[in-house]
Amino acid sequence: MISEGPIVCFGEVLVRLTAPDNELLLQSGRLSVNFGGAETNVAVSLSRLGGASRMASVLPDNAIGRAAFDALRGHGVDVSRLRFVPGRMGLYFLTPGAVRRPSEVIYDRWGSVFAEAEPDAIDWQAMLQGAAALHMSGITPALGPKAAAAALRAAKAANGLGVPVSFDGNYRGKLWALWNGDGPKILRELLACASVAFVDDRDIALVLGQTFGGPDAERQRQAADAAFEAFPTLQRIATTRRVQPSMDHHELSASMSTREGREWVSEAETLTGIVDRIGAGDAFAAGLLHGLRRGFDDQTALDFAKAAACLKHGIPGDFNLASEADVKALLAQEGLDIRR
Repeated sequence: MISEGPIVCFGEVLVRLTAPDNELLLQSGRLSVNFGGAETNVAVSLSRLGGASRMASVLPDNAIGRAAFDALRGHGVDVSRLRFVPGRMGLYFLTPGAVRRPSEVIYDRWGSVFAEAEPDAIDWQAMLQGAAALHMSGITPALGPKAAAAALRAAKAANGLGVPVSFDGNYRGKLWALWNGDGPKILRELLACASVAFVDDRDIALVLGQTFGGPDAERQRQAADAAFEAFPTLQRIATTRRVQPSMDHHELSASMSTREGREWVSEAETLTGIVDRIGAGDAFAAGLLHGLRRGFDDQTALDFAKAAACLKHGIPGDFNLASEADVKALLAQEGLDIRR
């Protein structure tokens, strides 16, 4: 259970530059601009669902950083403790997929103010004051040695203060390769601090150096058992499973395991005419954290999280802007008629 109070999200706020109308990147020289980033997406979604969230990050002291600050504040995220320093903002470029052409991401994050911030740049005693949880992901430590040290410092500070840690695996090989960081070792240290983990069998195999066999459900069960044995603090493991007949036709299901050996499954939902799948995993994480904070039972919390992820597929940009009422309407199968 997660208590009431703000969920603190620690990570880099990014500028997202997207090729419009299913074009290839720079095919017409146009790009649409949004803000995003894994932990930022969770903070916004938590706020839009009606709960308190607080962003822990570093922004560039320029017009772009101020615009990001205003965007998060506009969605109700507590930005009062964000720091501004001279430097550049991290970017990523997205070429959306279409038909049989997959989406592609190009990162431009090396040397950003967040990646270059000193590990002790954030006062975690003050940042986590009154916090219900700390949410972070495996993307942050992939940004470089300083960011990796900062992520470990944050997780251990939360443990020391008795604040539960929520961790999303989010392995990004392209980022780790830029500095030859030991991703499995560092992610293993972070996972050891977590109470709730958003990881699948591939993430667990990576950090434990093990292999798991059999059908999807069996592999996930084996991996969860191994993770609970390896990480005594871990209480819940949740993940989505995606089947992709085409770029705009997916089937999304979800599952969750607990240390006590219980398992929950949320059945597959068919999604067609997908607008934007980026941020769906973050919407799932936010939905589950919201449900646990609201006191939903485990099956209801998992169903709510999957429904939140489903709704994100119909919203352009990184952020899931759905409300709790929107998610509950989907769960109630209220239909697609115009709401008047």
